[in-house]
Amino acid sequence: MNFKQMQTKKAEGGFTLIELMIVVAIIGILAAVAIPAYQNYVAKSKFSAALAEVSAGKTGLDVALNMDSNLAADAALAASGLKAETSNCDISFVGAPTTTGAIDLVCTINSGPSSVNGETVTQKRDADGAWTCETSIDEELTGKACETVTAP
Repeated sequence: MNFKQMQTKKAEGGFTLIELMIVVAIIGILAAVAIPAYQNYVAKSKFSAALAEVSAGKTGLDVALNMDSNLAADAALAASGLKAETSNCDISFVGAPTTTGAIDLVCTINSGPSSVNGETVTQKRDADGAWTCETSIDEELTGKACETVTAP
């Protein structure tokens, strides 16, 4: 082989099969960790949005109940300033406030991940006007924002 032939021959470049397999394995491991973490993040976000929406109606409902403690259940929604259906919740009331003023403001989560879809976030008003929050969602997703109550 003379010098001119050696100059024209170029070295081939590229990745070997083992290098490509290692990259694919690393991507698989990262995806196995990231996807469940992202799903939990989305579920927590949906819970937070639902809690914010249902909590927003507490003030309007308090004002209406202070003016008329015999507020009818259908008037409670209008008094709260909430819509019956939002992008996060289907809002309803459990128990018509009688002279005691106790009522439950319930948000049933819609359009959420499977871990929270159809679950409830409930703001409970007692006769003294104190509000507590209860939910059917796993405490891992709610933190200390609401007390998790399991169905009987």
